[in-house]
Amino acid sequence: MTYQIHRYPAELIDVVALGGERVVIRPVLPQDADLTAAFFGNLSPRARHQRFLSPMRLLPPGLVERLTDIDYRQHLALVAEVFAGGRETVIAEARYARLPDGESAEFAISVAEAWRGQGLARLLLKKLSDRAAGAGIRRLVGETLASNAAMLQLARSAQFSLQRSTDVAGLIVMTKTLGQLAQAGAEPAAAA
Repeated sequence: MTYQIHRYPAELIDVVALGGERVVIRPVLPQDADLTAAFFGNLSPRARHQRFLSPMRLLPPGLVERLTDIDYRQHLALVAEVFAGGRETVIAEARYARLPDGESAEFAISVAEAWRGQGLARLLLKKLSDRAAGAGIRRLVGETLASNAAMLQLARSAQFSLQRSTDVAGLIVMTKTLGQLAQAGAEPAAAA
């Protein structure tokens, strides 16, 4: 699927200091395919399984394209990156994709193991939630494994409700109703 970029949301670019490093948070671009593939390829097998809910050694090219070729209206993805030795390295990614009901969006977050425990996932989830609310999304939903203690803790601290999946054993469904935000720069929900 190829999206047409309506407008790059430059207002979402942010620079934060974490662990003594300068971290740039920005919306993903189509040309980030190699960075995205490298990020997921460098995750541990367990972390990839937690993110995609299945064992995966490498991301298929079609999936890499779907993760980087987004429209910023129905699907928003943020990457966090550091720069060292003249190279940029993605250390986290977070995204939501609007569901067919138009009012809900599925979200996902992944953070490189070396960067966990520094508040990066919390920061990315807040940015996603704020942007989603500003875009007219009323509910964020996600799924995680019951064994993913870090994600469950993040969801609880962000006031998501947690329920065991009735369809898949060992899966937890996370849901949060979002308030309506009048966020500067947020585009209104797409009118089909």
